[in-house]
This record gives sequence, structure tokens and C-alpha cells, in this order.
Amino acid sequence: MSTGGFDTPPRRAWGFVTAGLNRIGISGRTAVILAPMLWLTVFFLIPLLVVFKIALSTFALGQPPYAPMFIWGGDGKLSIELDFSNFLFILSDSLYANAYINSVRIAAISTLIALAIAFPMAWFIARSDEKYRHIWLMLVILPFWTSFLLRVYAWMGFLGRNGIINNILMSLGIIDDPLLMLQTEGAVFIGIVYTYLPFMVLPLYTNLVKLDQNLIEASADLGARPFMTFLTVIVPLAMPGVIAGSMLVFIPAIGEFVIPSLLGGADTLMIGRVLWDEFFANRDWTVASAVAIVMLVILVVPIMLLNRAQDAVVESEK
Repeated sequence: MSTGGFDTPPRRAWGFVTAGLNRIGISGRTAVILAPMLWLTVFFLIPLLVVFKIALSTFALGQPPYAPMFIWGGDGKLSIELDFSNFLFILSDSLYANAYINSVRIAAISTLIALAIAFPMAWFIARSDEKYRHIWLMLVILPFWTSFLLRVYAWMGFLGRNGIINNILMSLGIIDDPLLMLQTEGAVFIGIVYTYLPFMVLPLYTNLVKLDQNLIEASADLGARPFMTFLTVIVPLAMPGVIAGSMLVFIPAIGEFVIPSLLGGADTLMIGRVLWDEFFANRDWTVASAVAIVMLVILVVPIMLLNRAQDAVVESEK
């Protein structure tokens, strides 16, 4: 678009930036690539290396609560002291193994429940009148406009012994005594599914809204029943959204701390709560860092499997 011979302020600013980068031998294209790499290095790789360093350090009383790893000797030589006892301690104590298994189990079940709820929701939004879709999508993301903590506290008001659900059931005469819903594993499932449901709905919607209606009609014309059409046509075409939504729900759910602490009972032990106790109650940063590193390694496996499944779907669509 013509600027009438005058550069706009953003264009002039970009011109100054590219000119400065060219002086140090960096092209504009290289700068665009370097920006996210720099971001990942500063906010992911360096903190991860710091956590890994603490995990390999020896616990010590003091501030910080671990001994230095790099030590300069009197002769000017640098010695490195690595302590793998924190990882051995985690592997030998069943508490941590149970916490990891419990976290993976709760996150996986929550992801499946969220998928079962989100799929019909996304299908309804994708097939609704176009002028109403933005309203349904706004209703899906509307809970994000309020504080995450307040939403979890609200569920405590619903699920408590004197909460709204028990009061309604007792007033209708369905139950005589309040049901135990709060401080249970079921309450944790409700909290996680409610909190992360939009992360499942939105990727599914973006796939289902692009689904060609002619394919569904062709399947029906060929004699396929609706359920068979759903399994053989709709689900395969929506698989990228299923995988993306599952990753967006499963990964944060596995390290969830607030929801199990407020809605779960003493038996609901997840790795996020173990991390909190080690860092802030026991002040054992070395074990806490080792717990975080092992959790990251555990997360790599399902992420790689989901990525491989997503790549297979993309290849099959070519």
C-alpha cells in the first residue's frame, strides 16, 4: 500500500532495526528465527539447566540450601562435585513412585473425560449457524475471564457437605444425609475437567468446522450408519484436534497443584503437591529439583507418542 512517499513510524522503526542488525551481520530473516530461539533459551533452557544443577548438588543447611557444585581449589583448579543421591532417593522411596503414577492416571482419565465432553460441544458449535458461533465460543472461554483460584473455590461451595448440590438433593428428598463429594478424587476430576475443558474444545472446533459436509453425506449415501460414519469419517478427520487438545489438557493436568490441594483429599497425592512440600515445607531444594527433572522425563514419553501420532495423521492426509 502506498504511503504517499512517506514512511510510517512502524516502518521507519523496522528500518532502523534492520539497518542495525545488518551492521552486525544479521539479516532480518535470521533475526525473526533468532527471536523465539532466544526466548526459549532465556525462559526455558537456562532455568532447566539451573534446576538440573541443583538436582545434582548436595543438600546443605544454609542459604541457598545446597552445596556449590563448582569449586575452585587453592591451586587454581576447578573441581566439579556431582551428587546423584537425590535421584537414587526418589527411585528408592515408593512415595514418589506412587505420586508419579497417580498423577499420570488422574491426568489421563481427566483427559479422556474432557475429550468425551468436548467433542459433542465442539461438534455443536461447528455445525451451528455461523452467526451464533462466536456466542458459543465466547461462552466456552468465558470462565477464563475470572481468576483460576476463584473458580476452584467456587467448586468447594458446590461440592461441600453444606454446598449447593447437597442442599438441592436434600431439599428434593433424594438423600437424607449430605454426600461426601469434596476432598475426594472425584472432586479432583471435576476440577481438572472443568478448568481445562476449553483447551480441548477449541482445537477440536478448529478441525470440525473445516470438515467437508459432502464426506458425511457420501458416507450416508453408501449405506454407513451414523455411528460408523462417526468412527470412519469424522474421528479420523478430527484426529489432529483430538491430539492437540489431549496434549493441552494432559500436560498441565499432570503437574497440577492447586486443584488436588483444594478439592482432593489426603489420599489424592499428585506430584505437584510433592514438589510444593519438598520446596517450601522441607526446604529440600535438591530433592525437589530431582523430582521436577524426573517429572519432565516422564512427560517426554507421552508427548513423543502424541507427536508421532500427529505426524502420522498429517502424513496420511498428504
